[in-house]
Amino acid sequence: MREILVIRLGAMGDVIHVLPAVAALRESFPQTRLTWIVEPRWMPLIDSVLVHQVIPLNRRKWASVRQAWASMRVRAFDLAIDFQGLIKSALVAKASGAARVAGYANPRETPARWFYDVLVKPESAHIVDHHLELAQAIGAAGKAKSFPLPAGTAEGTLPAGRFVLACPFAGWASKEWPLDRYAELGRLLAAHNVRLVLNGHPAVEAQLRRLEHVNVHISSIAGLIDATRRASAVLGLDSGPLHLAAALQKPGVALFGPTDPARNGPYGSTIRVLRSADAVTSYKRLPEVDPSMLALTPAEVGKALLEVLS
Repeated sequence: MREILVIRLGAMGDVIHVLPAVAALRESFPQTRLTWIVEPRWMPLIDSVLVHQVIPLNRRKWASVRQAWASMRVRAFDLAIDFQGLIKSALVAKASGAARVAGYANPRETPARWFYDVLVKPESAHIVDHHLELAQAIGAAGKAKSFPLPAGTAEGTLPAGRFVLACPFAGWASKEWPLDRYAELGRLLAAHNVRLVLNGHPAVEAQLRRLEHVNVHISSIAGLIDATRRASAVLGLDSGPLHLAAALQKPGVALFGPTDPARNGPYGSTIRVLRSADAVTSYKRLPEVDPSMLALTPAEVGKALLEVLS
């Protein structure tokens, strides 16, 4: 094969989960040109040494759609791999003009499979391994499980001593932990000379700065990558920053509620998962914190973090 198109448009954690599969493709087909099409905001997650070209696609801007289409059509793709399994990503694969399109036999949106020539039904539990199986199906040596990530860029101020990095917001409120509990957790950690740093984007800065006993770190994705590399440990939710930390093999604790950690939890063994015994796997995108997340107390979380740090 001379040209392969990788399709994973977003979001943050999902892009990170595809990295080992793309690394396996790069290692297995060193003479093949790899192109990745992705939403512009997630481009900082893709290292320039991993793929030969990154095509940004903002579906909300017609100029971006037109430019992405033109960028794809100048290449003669032998294969497009849809790692997303949605109708929108399958349409991108088809629009690329690739000779073949590979995807999942049971994609997240069933009609997506109508666009695939190669259908793969994964047998493993975790989504990272699903993607590796998809890469293996087209001939990649699926043993590579590396997460090649950019170095990041230093932004803002971080504590000089030990600190735990947390990102309190997730894609849905039901996956989040109550914001006021981070203040109590920060107080508990400070008693052990460990600072709690809350990372966020500018839109949530005011909410974070209202909390006591925490440091606030506002950054871009590049700044988050750098801060994660520097952290002594992380506290994460089922969201992109947790999967970034797992990819970087940082120690830490993950708080899970309505989503399944077996499928969507931190990959690898460096991060410990806390989940209430009463948690129900529902994947419901509700506007309020799930009861199973409320069951996790600052004392319990602080104890787990201190054990990790020791």
